[in-house]
Amino acid sequence: MKFLQSLKSEFLISPDVSYLNCAYMSPLSRKTIEAGHQAIELKAHPYKIKPEDFFETVELIRTEFGKLIHGSPEDIAVIPSVSYGISMLAKNISLSPGDEIIVIEEQFPSNMYSWNRLTNDRKAELTVIKSPDVMEERGAAWNKKILSAISPKTKVVAMGIVHWSDGTLFDLKAIRKKTAEYGSLLVLDGTQAIGALPFDVGEIKPDALIVAAYKWLMCPYSTGFAWLGPCFRDGVPLEESWINRKGSSNFAGLVKYQNEFAPGARRYDMGEKSNFILNPMVLSALRQVNEWGPENIQEYVHSISEQPVQELISRGFWVEDKRFRGSHLFGIRVPAGTDLELIRQKCESKNVFVSIRGSAIRVAPHIYNDANDFDKLIQSLT
Repeated sequence: MKFLQSLKSEFLISPDVSYLNCAYMSPLSRKTIEAGHQAIELKAHPYKIKPEDFFETVELIRTEFGKLIHGSPEDIAVIPSVSYGISMLAKNISLSPGDEIIVIEEQFPSNMYSWNRLTNDRKAELTVIKSPDVMEERGAAWNKKILSAISPKTKVVAMGIVHWSDGTLFDLKAIRKKTAEYGSLLVLDGTQAIGALPFDVGEIKPDALIVAAYKWLMCPYSTGFAWLGPCFRDGVPLEESWINRKGSSNFAGLVKYQNEFAPGARRYDMGEKSNFILNPMVLSALRQVNEWGPENIQEYVHSISEQPVQELISRGFWVEDKRFRGSHLFGIRVPAGTDLELIRQKCESKNVFVSIRGSAIRVAPHIYNDANDFDKLIQSLT
């Protein structure tokens, strides 16, 4: 589906609002809201919920997410958050004193705290790859630092597909190649990429991909996914849920306790994964994102953002070279002496919504935006 104009009418965003902040939280589409209304109505009549309803929607969701990442549904677990997924992985990784886990400076905390605890508990090292001090060729330099740091002692590289605060795009093919040379695991947080940036697990071959779904997947909060490679498929889940065991669809036999798990990554599914209100909304949202297509979303946001970005650069603002950023999420750094808080207030006074993350103004457009939104952003910044 090639977008020729904004699809703002598909959402409840007011005409006078320029919401350039999908990296903070996506709006729900009208279709997803309607799916939620129908789901609430069903939950109000619990006698209409049948045993098969505990499983069927979850499996449809697994299939739709698999389409987005070109992965098998059998390798996908349904989880509530990135912190849940990373904790689950940390539980299944063996470290020895002197081993190392590499992370990226100022990456999102949910992809940090579990690694910090794991390395402390095992007397291993947590190595943080800092961002370059120079701004010229910054993305290239940061990728080079990451590649140089991977060594025989590296057991895990845990990072985002893009940096959550400014959209720096990482060279995952090169990083995967280097980790493979040393037998290191590559764990990716795809929260700020999957749904808006094309991604193929078969091409990158990470060992795990963890995604919160309330941003670029356009889903409700407290929903997410974990795609798991071969090294994790026989691991121990974070919780011992009844519904993830073999034969759990036979409700009459649940007290015949079963040690064997359901096939594939289902062993890692969160408890109460059958959420009868959120799941229909998740399914609706994923189907919509698949219909739109991440490659088409990326092309559209590029078409409305690239000229304004170049105008800002000409006025003394800094934006990463387009080789090392996506068009759906990028950081704008302001000229020296500019007060970021005053900029934020000026933006909000004009109903322009962006985020301040560190030293960057984080801009995250989607298909509900248009050129007028960027005109208002430039007026707010200059």
